[in-house]
Amino acid sequence: MTSSSNLILRFAEPADSNVLFELIKGLAEYEKLSHAVTGNVLALKEHLFGSPKYIEAILAEYSGQAVGFALFFHNYSTFLTKPGIYLEDIFVLPEHRGKGIGKALLKKVAQIAVERNCGRLEWSVLDWNEPAQAFYRSMGASILDDWRICRVTEEALTQLAAKK
Repeated sequence: MTSSSNLILRFAEPADSNVLFELIKGLAEYEKLSHAVTGNVLALKEHLFGSPKYIEAILAEYSGQAVGFALFFHNYSTFLTKPGIYLEDIFVLPEHRGKGIGKALLKKVAQIAVERNCGRLEWSVLDWNEPAQAFYRSMGASILDDWRICRVTEEALTQLAAKK
């Protein structure tokens, strides 16, 4: 576990955009998806701090160094008639794992969800990432086997939008 005096969790600020994007690239590398990073730091900054504000991020700093993040946005449950939070990504640099930083980030996002009267907190995990699955289960999460993610991107998205 990490000493709470060495760990700071805080909302990202505009000046954090570059370091946050570097952490995102670290996540992509860990997930063997570096080729999928086609965005850039300017778009990230606009979506975090522009109008409208699409996403929020919590930055984890350990002994003064940015070592992890949680990036999330609001969704909505029609059945609960309550907002929710979707945790798009949570990541801690590999050399800083096992210090309780991921747990602290997940707990912080859960606290935000409770403060905002959200009905649920959701996220996805890759099927091969058994260490992450075990961690999430230890934190009280259920992994839903009966739901599948549907995604439409790039040309297929354009085609769907143009369908008559």
